[in-house]
Amino acid sequence: MPSAADRPGPTRKLVVQQWVTVDNVAAEEDGGLSFVSGEPFSENTPEAFKASVMGLIDSVDTMILGANTYAMSKDYWPHAEEQGEYGEKLNNLAKFVASSKLDDAPWGDFPAATVTRDPAATVRELKQRSGKDIWLWGSLTLMRSLLAAGLIDEVRMLVCPASRGKGTRIFEDRQDLQLLEATAFENGLALLRYEIKK
Repeated sequence: MPSAADRPGPTRKLVVQQWVTVDNVAAEEDGGLSFVSGEPFSENTPEAFKASVMGLIDSVDTMILGANTYAMSKDYWPHAEEQGEYGEKLNNLAKFVASSKLDDAPWGDFPAATVTRDPAATVRELKQRSGKDIWLWGSLTLMRSLLAAGLIDEVRMLVCPASRGKGTRIFEDRQDLQLLEATAFENGLALLRYEIKK
């Protein structure tokens, strides 16, 4: 079976990853993520969880993120040497930032992200290029607009052992999904991977 890198452009997938609670909250009322648990690379992290996290980043070569996620990430990740190989790979991904206001999007000493005013058009163009899959990182507003445009192929939910009752849920309306994977890890997290039915 060909690897993601060998696939022709038109089958390149847009994959979303979101940390969520068991009641599907992806951001608390104040926008926070205090429910996120399971540090990927501490000495106590289960090997299976590390392998899953690395498996995702090895399957992509491009990241797209919204302006708020970019603002929260740009001052940490380029300098996050404690993140080891994962951080190195993340920092070296090609990046696109969806923003109507930014003119440029530096990423420390790594190549700057490309600002796009029309993320749907950018994703359509990227899907026609050859390469690995495209990773939509966080960015709920951007996720929803790309979902409405029919451009998201897979949603990965890292389900944390917590509930919040209130907050922003990952899906606002009806969505039909096909389960691809359900994996529980020793750190209490569960990975649910779904294909978006189109």
